[in-house]
Amino acid sequence: MTKLSVNINKFATLRNSRGGNNPDVVKAAIDAQRFGADGVTVHPRPDERHITYNDTKAIKQIITTEYNIEGNPTEQKFVDLVLETKPHQVTLVPDALGQLTSDHGWDTIKHKDYLINIISIFKNAGIRVSIFVDPIIEMVEGAAQTGTDRIELYTEGYAKWYAAGRQSTVNSTQSTIDHRPWTMDHYKAAAIKAKELSLGINAGHDLDLQNLKFFAQHIPDLDEVSIGHALVCDAIYLGYENAVQLYKRQLM
Repeated sequence: MTKLSVNINKFATLRNSRGGNNPDVVKAAIDAQRFGADGVTVHPRPDERHITYNDTKAIKQIITTEYNIEGNPTEQKFVDLVLETKPHQVTLVPDALGQLTSDHGWDTIKHKDYLINIISIFKNAGIRVSIFVDPIIEMVEGAAQTGTDRIELYTEGYAKWYAAGRQSTVNSTQSTIDHRPWTMDHYKAAAIKAKELSLGINAGHDLDLQNLKFFAQHIPDLDEVSIGHALVCDAIYLGYENAVQLYKRQLM
């Protein structure tokens, strides 16, 4: 069954807006696991505007499931943090400095040599590596040449496509057309190609209670989804434990 990793960045955003330690992000990580999540994800950015580097280290001490740290490895501070913390998985994201949120995957062809080098550093430390990619066949093929263990499909395009009511158009066409908005066909084709190339498949960004089940049902061999913003928003109305359990059910 596909695993659910809860991204707890938004707890830190709320905490930082007021100062102090309420809500406690370490407790948020503990509770995510206690409520049934298969893992915890954090994305510390250089400006530490939500999850801080100290948070990242503290959370490692209480992890009983899987720990996934996301970030841009072009920042040496991030590389050092990952090597010190040694999470189960590091997800490499090509964010720019000050970027509000992740909005695109790696160009695995243009940045092939760089990715080969940085991925080897993490893998030599015993850390599983996943890299953020768009649902483009060529980018998946390029990812396979970098030595990464997994790809994480960037799913904002899918979420927009689903919200527009086009989910009934799904078929098995393995299109390699690179255009936006991407459809389920693009994600399905990318996943099939990844599996052919022996890559694990993760997914994340804008997945929620409305679109998650449909995505999971149509992506073969989906290993893990990382969900933060939508889950935390749902937790405000539904309760944290209930929200985690509802998301888990979408993956059954």
